[in-house]
Amino acid sequence: MSINVLDGKRFAEMVIQGANHLAANAKYVDALNVFPVPDGDTGTNMNLSMTSGAKEVKNNVQEHIGKVGSALAKGLLMGARGNSGVILSQLFRGFAKAIESKPTVNSVEFAAALNAGVETAYKAVMKPVEGTILTVAKDAAKHAVAVAKNHESLIGLMEEVLKEAKASLNRTPDLLPVLKEVGVVDSGGQGLVFVYEGFLAELKGEKLPDSPSAMPNMNELVSAEHHKSVQSHMNTEDIEFGYCTEFMVRLEGKEAFSEENFRLDLSKYGDSLLVISDEEVVKVHIHSEQPGEVLSYGQRYGNLINMKIENMRQQHTDIVGESSTPLRTQASEPKKEKREYGIVAVSMGSGIAELFRSIGANAVIEGGQTMNPSTEDIVKAIKEVNARKVIILPNNKNIIMAAEQAAEVAEEEVVVIPSKTVPQGMTALLSFNPSAEPGDNKEAMTEAMQHVKTGQLTYAVRDTSIDGLEISTGDFMGLADGKIVLKDPDKVKAAKDLLEQMLDEDSEILTILKGEDASDEDVDSIVEFVESKYGDVEVEVHNGEQPLYAFIFAIE
Repeated sequence: MSINVLDGKRFAEMVIQGANHLAANAKYVDALNVFPVPDGDTGTNMNLSMTSGAKEVKNNVQEHIGKVGSALAKGLLMGARGNSGVILSQLFRGFAKAIESKPTVNSVEFAAALNAGVETAYKAVMKPVEGTILTVAKDAAKHAVAVAKNHESLIGLMEEVLKEAKASLNRTPDLLPVLKEVGVVDSGGQGLVFVYEGFLAELKGEKLPDSPSAMPNMNELVSAEHHKSVQSHMNTEDIEFGYCTEFMVRLEGKEAFSEENFRLDLSKYGDSLLVISDEEVVKVHIHSEQPGEVLSYGQRYGNLINMKIENMRQQHTDIVGESSTPLRTQASEPKKEKREYGIVAVSMGSGIAELFRSIGANAVIEGGQTMNPSTEDIVKAIKEVNARKVIILPNNKNIIMAAEQAAEVAEEEVVVIPSKTVPQGMTALLSFNPSAEPGDNKEAMTEAMQHVKTGQLTYAVRDTSIDGLEISTGDFMGLADGKIVLKDPDKVKAAKDLLEQMLDEDSEILTILKGEDASDEDVDSIVEFVESKYGDVEVEVHNGEQPLYAFIFAIE
């Protein structure tokens, strides 16, 4: 079989199978995360991003490939989560731009579009790192351009693209020492290879296997629940629990698992709850107003995989056409006057969210490790603060790119403060000046956050050897400004050792954010230790209620 011309309908099927194949292997991509901290979410982020792109494509299937490409770019842009998802969206943004005026493309034009996508993605990343998804995409695209003239058939070209992508993926440990040290290839690059595998299979008329999970199929049950709970609502504003949340938990013995108790506990977070489990995995479907809390609860029992969160209010609005017909309540209410400045912060844990609000944040997006908000989530928050000028505090290195992408598409004047941790975000916010221009605020707030050190205490999700440390599953690890510096099976001892490494004669204030997995006794022991050894350091304690991190320390 030879396919010399690619139209929109066939390309749409390629996208859909690429997205499905990535979804089926998302947990495998997650497992390639080099650090043993519980935030290995590259596969999850890429899956959610690609799924958003595929969904937009399904709604815009047509012969004109340029228009299908534009739909893919739009869906990816708004659904992009995490650095890997944003880079994936930029790869196909450039690809789509290159073909937007073309009804069909041949192999030479397809190769050129892949290369245009790489150029767009590299421009989007401030400091491109080789040995990542960027390298895999670049090597595959350059090879495609080089051999396209010799491959009139798109099948032959895509075989070459996939072959080079896999070869490049296998070379990533030679470019990033940390990959070689841990013995894995780059997770983002692996995700892109799965997408390309789906592309090729569709061109060849093959179907790749669906998710390898042996769990019972929940689709019919979910459909029934949706019929009961969503279709009965006459108006969008009547939907009590707005987020359709689906995920799986790979049981790892963190806590004794009882399906009955698990179901009972989850029922407090919403309705339309379905729980199916076997000895290894639990599959969950629930409609909730706090999907982050649901996921945090599930994580107590093991690693989260195959997560999907959908905004049912937005879906309902799209279905009934309310977006073009204002609600009566909206028509009767005067339009609120825009405030001058709005502050949007991302935070994990209700206590930390409340702290951000108390020092000036107008909107707090729930998210962080394992649950990065999408570009669309951030755009929505920008609109909700109803301000002419908006400042975003991502507070996580994996959310900065999505925030910057949201700033690009928003109508308002938006600046992103590149805060990588909650302490940095809080310190930056305390330096905000409502009388200053956004650019001046960005400069001052970015400068201010350089004067705070961040310590984090979390646990290892697998055995590994990194930075000279032999780490076992369940060990508590101390991170100093993002770098793993110690491990210990004892939580409190690990916390004290971390503070010993970070506190010095210049330290004046220590702020302790207590997480879900820390007790008051743990906090008392740490405070007593600091006060006895570092008498000049003022200690403040707040109940952050953050998941995953027993303690977050801010040292100024």
